[in-house]
Amino acid sequence: MVVVVSRDEVVVTGLGAITPLGGDVASTWDGLLAGRSGIGSCTLDHVGTFAAGVMAVDPVAKLPRPQANQLDRSQQAALVAAQEAWADAGSPDVDPERLAASVGTGVGGMASLLHEDDRLERAGVRRVSPRTVPLLMPNAAAAAISIEFGARAGVYTPVSACASGAEALAWGARLIRAGEADVVIAGGTDAAVTPIAVAGFQQARGLSRHPGDPADASRPFSADRNGFVLAEGAAVVVLESAAHAHARGARVHAVLAGSGIAADAHHMTAPSPEGTGQISAMCRALAQAGLGAQAISHVNAHATGTVVGDAAEARAIREVLGRATVTAPKAATGHLFGGAGALEAVFSTLSLVHGVVPPVRTLSQEGADPLIGLDLVTDRRDLPQRAVLSNSFGFGGQNVSLVLARP
Repeated sequence: MVVVVSRDEVVVTGLGAITPLGGDVASTWDGLLAGRSGIGSCTLDHVGTFAAGVMAVDPVAKLPRPQANQLDRSQQAALVAAQEAWADAGSPDVDPERLAASVGTGVGGMASLLHEDDRLERAGVRRVSPRTVPLLMPNAAAAAISIEFGARAGVYTPVSACASGAEALAWGARLIRAGEADVVIAGGTDAAVTPIAVAGFQQARGLSRHPGDPADASRPFSADRNGFVLAEGAAVVVLESAAHAHARGARVHAVLAGSGIAADAHHMTAPSPEGTGQISAMCRALAQAGLGAQAISHVNAHATGTVVGDAAEARAIREVLGRATVTAPKAATGHLFGGAGALEAVFSTLSLVHGVVPPVRTLSQEGADPLIGLDLVTDRRDLPQRAVLSNSFGFGGQNVSLVLARP
């Protein structure tokens, strides 16, 4: 089955990323397919040593120093990913009034906020950077991208915890379908590997406590999973109306055929036990795409490696799709928070392009939780791809599902 692209469709023409697996899309994708881990041992003051996914390349190395100095690490990562995506899209010639930016984040410039607060307490008001507020603003990554590329059709910043990056893509598609933009630079970013974030999640017993190699600490769907691995990075895509892409002869990677946004309205951190919001998000995405369950070749699961979260998502997937084929990239990348949904949309797109499903690197058939009840991909699987469903679920009961399809 191939989705026929109409002029009203939203297509993906550019991909960019900077992640724990690599400094760009190609190295990140190669690492994912090879079963490598971007997770290692990290030590911070006050919290000690823990497993984390730190960006494989410092984003400062990819930006002019004066520009990098004006940005928080999360903003640097977003801009680096956007530059790659823009170049991959062929640097479109687009009216600035028809170009928008939509970039989500879970926490914004957390590291800068903490750094400047420490400086205030240690050295006083006069030592605090005059750039403090722009450094910590959640919307600064989207704004920096808007400034870089002259995007005047609007700047949007979904702040939806772990669903932020996916929601940014959904909003980008809505802008195009509503006729408010022809092109949207959309994605997600976070750089929250900080003592306060680690301490908070440790106290909530959310982080992985895997006793072995830190590279194996992120264990989605495994019987011995016990928490997620904190990571950092960004991913950005260029979305266009199919008409605009066709008119300029652009290469189309995939169609963003549908998106679904729904809320659990249940609990601040726990998913709805019935999976109500997750089921609704998936069904809405499929309905918008005009596709049935049989059209989905595989699911890119949110699957962070928590006991309750993975089980709840598995139930929701079974309810909507039955015994679907499922992968979980956070086993290799860790959890990028606001960047996760956008990165996994990039992975889903590349699965369509190359006809392959990446493995869940820490999972074996013997080690899988038998209660999950899904076809879990434990080794790279060459599989003709028709459409991929990508899930992103966040604290606050915020659920986003995207359907990406072959053009």
